[in-house]
Amino acid sequence: MKNTTPILIAFAFLTILKLHTAHQFQVGGDKGWAIPPSNDTDHYNQWATHNRFSINDTLRFEYKKDSVLVVTKEEHEKCKSSHPLFFSDNGDTSFELNRSGFFYFISGDSGHCERGLKMIVKVLEAENVGHPANHTSTSPTTTSEAASVLKMDSDTLSQTLMIVGIIAMFTVFYM
Repeated sequence: MKNTTPILIAFAFLTILKLHTAHQFQVGGDKGWAIPPSNDTDHYNQWATHNRFSINDTLRFEYKKDSVLVVTKEEHEKCKSSHPLFFSDNGDTSFELNRSGFFYFISGDSGHCERGLKMIVKVLEAENVGHPANHTSTSPTTTSEAASVLKMDSDTLSQTLMIVGIIAMFTVFYM
């Protein structure tokens, strides 16, 4: 039994190192959430397609004298919403991507959406998420290979890691 102790300890540490941690993305990179140049009305969609978003990632919008709205697909296409799903106008907005699928963002200021201040973000299913190809994340992270292979959610993975850690400690102290 003593020969398995290093293996269990190594497995526990490697598993802990592989945990998924959420990214925080700075929308628009250094320029933030602002009206793009007149010939670049697809600017934010291009930015979004160069990133890979997963559940629990956060989008950070920095802007001046504007707002951020999360709307339906139809409202996004019309650049108008009377009842947005989310609204903020504080100049420094964080929005958590809490599910897979599409999120539709527009500016709530008159004429800004029509001039290109809008974006569609696709959040991947947990098992489809890989390392970002070209992201502007403000915090480094890795994708949990253990969760992808075993298709565990984060609570199940955390509980599994706790059990592995307890087993490793028991093995070290009592074997």
